[in-house]
Amino acid sequence: MMTVRVDLNISLDGFMTTTDQTPESPFGDDWGRLVATYTGTRTFRERVLHDTSGEGTTGLDDAYAKEYFAEVGAEVMGAGMFGLHTYPDDPDWRGWWGEDPPFHVPVFVLTHRARPAIEFADGTTFHFLTATPAEALDRALAVADGKDVRIGGGATVVRDFLRAGLVDRLHVAIVPILLGRGIRLWDDLRGLEAGYDIAVEAAPSGVTHLTFRR
Repeated sequence: MMTVRVDLNISLDGFMTTTDQTPESPFGDDWGRLVATYTGTRTFRERVLHDTSGEGTTGLDDAYAKEYFAEVGAEVMGAGMFGLHTYPDDPDWRGWWGEDPPFHVPVFVLTHRARPAIEFADGTTFHFLTATPAEALDRALAVADGKDVRIGGGATVVRDFLRAGLVDRLHVAIVPILLGRGIRLWDDLRGLEAGYDIAVEAAPSGVTHLTFRR
């Protein structure tokens, strides 16, 4: 059954963004700490780094990484996730992922500035929209071919979709680090748990996987 879903990592103190970025280090050191368990999985290495050596962790964290990529028919993301906040005036910017993005489906990028669509040979096409969450979701559902629509991020976009009640499944990987500042997932989402079944699994890595399902 088609679902609208979110998968993300947060710190113990609830932050899903980091604040130590610099022009020389656009992701910063803290981002690496926040996503280290996910990027260390065999699935991430295969799907994003195109590493077919078999290296990478398996087990529960890898199972969730596999689920992240499975049965996705379209994606919605914000301008920051695509990189437009970092490269707003570069007409040749094609995203962080090079010429083989790991999506392989239509991706709808929410932005305030119109840009022509960008197509890749691997099936990824970035469409740039000025739209509400509901409008963007309608566009994504129309091309998802009955598969899931993933709300990829960033933090503000995820919170907008949650506030609008548009998310069917929310998977949160709680990473055992403290960030102290950033954008916190749960702020102003009091009572979000109502209407969801909640499951919790603890991985040997120390990550706690929390899943909300309608």
